[in-house]
Amino acid sequence: MDRTSIIGVLDAQVAAWNRGDLAGYMDGYAKSDQLVFTSGGNIRRGWQTTHDTYLKKYGQDKSGMGKLTFEVLEVQPLGADGAVVLGKWLLTGSPSDGSGVFSVVLERRPEGWRVIHDHTSSGPAPSSPGG
Repeated sequence: MDRTSIIGVLDAQVAAWNRGDLAGYMDGYAKSDQLVFTSGGNIRRGWQTTHDTYLKKYGQDKSGMGKLTFEVLEVQPLGADGAVVLGKWLLTGSPSDGSGVFSVVLERRPEGWRVIHDHTSSGPAPSSPGG
């Protein structure tokens, strides 16, 4: 397992998000109908559906995307070409501010490591840093 490359995918997503680059953020996901994204009690299937959901929520005003941070807590291998990452996320400076936890499954693909399953849960935005 290539922990550095796996975390690099998530770091690249954060960097893209923070510059208002939704397309760059979506590059971290497998461009596949098999992609599963769960959040807010909803299950979405497919890269295009996931993209369209993000676009509807954030794509109209890139300045409203805010600042995203990920804290990787754990990376576990799943065979030679898979990994599960457990972490925390925080979004500030956006109308959709919040925080929560995520678990993502990544697969080594011809184009590199990509997220194939994303389960994100939300909670209220912390009232102070580190809250």
